[in-house]
Amino acid sequence: MVKFLFTCSVFKYSWEQVATGLWQRYPNPNSKHVLTEDVISRHTDGNKLISRRVLTKTNKIPKWGERFVGGDSHVLIIEESVVDPDQKTLTTYTRNIGLQKIMSVDEKCVYRTSPDNSSWTVCERSAFISSSLPFGFSKPIEVFGVKRFRANAEKAAQGFDYVLHSLFKPDSVKDHPLVASSKIKDTARRAAEMAKSKTAMLQRASS
Repeated sequence: MVKFLFTCSVFKYSWEQVATGLWQRYPNPNSKHVLTEDVISRHTDGNKLISRRVLTKTNKIPKWGERFVGGDSHVLIIEESVVDPDQKTLTTYTRNIGLQKIMSVDEKCVYRTSPDNSSWTVCERSAFISSSLPFGFSKPIEVFGVKRFRANAEKAAQGFDYVLHSLFKPDSVKDHPLVASSKIKDTARRAAEMAKSKTAMLQRASS
């Protein structure tokens, strides 16, 4: 059974800025799973720019899934894109070409000017997720795929927004939510380490 998902993200940047930043969206704080990106081909068709790239990504496999692929797995992703400056649309199509029997993800993203604010851009993201494994295995894998896709879609939007912020608002990038979140995590980690150290000192002193 094929699962269908749809999400929509808003970037408070013009379509031109988004179209420029898309090619620079890696690396970012949320893209540690993206290992490589290479352009296979690029050409124009009228005013349209058509590109094909291959990306290598990795994702942590849950324990129950290791029987199929082992531990962490590297997956090749094909990304095809069409930039149409006349219609002001940028469309990307991505699909995995590895581990397709276990789970196949076909994704389409359309970036266009927001109908609510001409200075903003919306990304309409849709995906079909399916597994070719026997039904007893395919259903939980598809459910897992849906949950991971939703989480990754949100992280991808946050990461791309960070890149756009860095490109077009560099003076205030320190105020971006991803930076603030990182600082909070670092503060919490240092506090936990300090508490652990103090606990160890008290235990030694009382022994």
